[in-house]
Amino acid sequence: MKDRRDEGSWAWRQAENHNHMIELQGRSDVSGNGSSIELAYFGGSAFRITSPAGLSIMIDPWRNPPWGTWDWYLYDFPRVNVDVGVSTHAHFDHDALHLLSAHTLLERLIGTYEFNDVRITGIADKHVSDSTHNVYDWAGMTQRLTNMETKPPDNWRSFDNCLILVETAGMRILHWGDNRPNPPESVWERLGTIDIALLPIDGSFHVLSATQIDTIVARLDAKLVVPHHYYIWDVTTRGSTLLPPNSWVDARPDAMWASSGAIELERQFVQGQRNRVLCFGEHVAFEKPQPKLAVGA
Repeated sequence: MKDRRDEGSWAWRQAENHNHMIELQGRSDVSGNGSSIELAYFGGSAFRITSPAGLSIMIDPWRNPPWGTWDWYLYDFPRVNVDVGVSTHAHFDHDALHLLSAHTLLERLIGTYEFNDVRITGIADKHVSDSTHNVYDWAGMTQRLTNMETKPPDNWRSFDNCLILVETAGMRILHWGDNRPNPPESVWERLGTIDIALLPIDGSFHVLSATQIDTIVARLDAKLVVPHHYYIWDVTTRGSTLLPPNSWVDARPDAMWASSGAIELERQFVQGQRNRVLCFGEHVAFEKPQPKLAVGA
């Protein structure tokens, strides 16, 4: 039987409600309301950011490829209740907003959404379209084997990308999604000063090459750099072609490895760092189920 969750929105079947948003909406004490966030990693490129006021934002929940011939993940994305769901672009490993129980959904956000002590800005740019640095030139294969146009400016929708900037607790947190490494100067200017940069970094350099990562890290000059989009043996299948980020992380000076899937980050600590790497490794912020037998595992 077909999984009905892949047919579109099923919010009408959710037993939850947006009472938490009504509560937050009624508060007037949102300025200066705390100086720390919780950053939680859910594998893939999925992060949950929780503001000092308790507003939770999930960015880029994942699913398996909808064509069903092979899997990237060993199981479905966990059932999670959040206040706001956000996706950077229309690829299966970033766009599973329909799997969230969320009050507000911001799919491929361009512009600004503000609520309580959070501002979320989406900056329109383009997905990586040159993967010749990867052992598997997936972008080149897509060009040769399908009729999909991946190269800007006439790319198909799935090769657009929106950089997501979350501002809360006096910090600016950037989710890169799968953005190209060389956005125009106008995009860099919109990004401004970044405290925490969530960047796609894995051992296969699936999205960005080692040189491109170094260039972006230097240009952003963020306080903390957090890898995502990498292989985790009991979350991701080998068919994804991804690899762990360990070699890259361990080569960075004073790199930190999280001891769990969620960490509290205080503004004073973050702003005392410079280009320091924080990696969640194999830790995720949910209980990993027994993996199902996956196609392509």
